[in-house]
Amino acid sequence: MNREVEDDQAIAGPKSESRLKSALTLLRRNKELPVGATVVVILIGTAIAVEIANLLGRQITPYNPLAQDVGPVLAPPSWTHLFGTDLVGSDVFSRVVAATPNDMAVGLAVVGVAFLLGTIIGTAAAFKGGIFDEVLMRFTDVVFALPIIIIAMVVAVTLGPGLINMTVALMIIWWPPYARLARGQALTIKHQSYIEAARFSGMGTGRMIVKHVIPNVFTTMLVYATLDLGIVILTYAGLSYLGLSVRPPYPDWGEMVSSYQDYMIAAPWLPLVPGLIIVAGVVGFSLLGDGIRDALESR
Repeated sequence: MNREVEDDQAIAGPKSESRLKSALTLLRRNKELPVGATVVVILIGTAIAVEIANLLGRQITPYNPLAQDVGPVLAPPSWTHLFGTDLVGSDVFSRVVAATPNDMAVGLAVVGVAFLLGTIIGTAAAFKGGIFDEVLMRFTDVVFALPIIIIAMVVAVTLGPGLINMTVALMIIWWPPYARLARGQALTIKHQSYIEAARFSGMGTGRMIVKHVIPNVFTTMLVYATLDLGIVILTYAGLSYLGLSVRPPYPDWGEMVSSYQDYMIAAPWLPLVPGLIIVAGVVGFSLLGDGIRDALESR
């Protein structure tokens, strides 16, 4: 018995080393993946830390992001105020950090719902076919044609501007591309031999989708969702710039760019810092998505 365990461990050892070498080789070849992952981890880690601190009634930022006169008005970046201060003496670094959970939460929530809803609708339409497929896809096309800004404005007028309302508005119209992608993938899988075998064995459509289709669709959907996260963040920042999300004095990246844009000459760091953070988030998720796609294709 001990000899068998030792043999298993001996076999597992080389396998683990081989996998580690393969992973390291992939990282060396794929420069985008570690860069994107680093940016994403920093942003999501900051968002989680801020939320935990808020729940515990603590503060991880150097200054209260809502406090005024914590420093000289329009002070340039320094060791005391890393990103300078704004027109009322608030610390810009503290406000940028405090606003991180907004964009991360909106991005993850919208993409998560779109991923789940789109996968269900797309795979169900592909496997049911007929009038069911036609109705679902035409409805998908109608939702896909709705302009994001107009829907967001309608929600803002109906329910009022706010973080939750804008998240709901984006959820309503963000899932159609996922449904289209899932349907296309499912149609390809539908005609595979193992699906035919499962059908002849008496397996129901629902169980077949869960057991055989969704696991094979998941990888492609995951890559698309990772790339799409940056687009959601950029879209939400644009809506916040228009004043459709959180309102001052609460910090938000898009709202900060809007509020500080008049000081582009006198204090250029004010609109540039939140703008560059938005760009970093978009680029970070794009690099991560590209890296994951290249890694999966190389496998």
